[in-house]
Amino acid sequence: MKTSFLSLFIFVLLFTSQHAFAQSQHGYAIDLLKGEGGVNGFKLAHQYYPTGLQSLLGDTRFYFETSVNLWQYNHGDKTQSNVVLAMSPVLLFPAFSINNTPIYVEAGIGISLVDETYFAGKNISTHYQFEDRIGLVADFGETNVALRIIHYSNAGFKDPNPGLNFLTLSVAKRF
Repeated sequence: MKTSFLSLFIFVLLFTSQHAFAQSQHGYAIDLLKGEGGVNGFKLAHQYYPTGLQSLLGDTRFYFETSVNLWQYNHGDKTQSNVVLAMSPVLLFPAFSINNTPIYVEAGIGISLVDETYFAGKNISTHYQFEDRIGLVADFGETNVALRIIHYSNAGFKDPNPGLNFLTLSVAKRF
């Protein structure tokens, strides 16, 4: 199943990259993930900012993020990995400034495709999960740094639904 995940991700990345390059409003991000119960990982993301949607809600910014997550679970001598593909629409609301650096509150709800449904001692029931996020983003111009909480769950569509939570530190660069 990991091969089909990778193929789907490459297709989505190429499709969204062409759209983003046409509008020249794109960026890339890397996130370090710290999850509960010995789960760590990283996320590689492509972010694209549709030009026509940037001024619909005043100073609020909007972008789509397509990402691949690699999770690693370590418990004693037991190791398990998981691959997750995700797509999320994200809103950035202006909050305040620190030393002339704008700080945004970020929020989004997207969808994800999880390779292993039994991971880190949890049965998450379905390959399809929602990816909910909330965080703070410091905007340094072409570079952003974000601290966010990301929650994955199937929203109760199938039991059990314990969910997985991550604290992430992200660095993104727009081109």
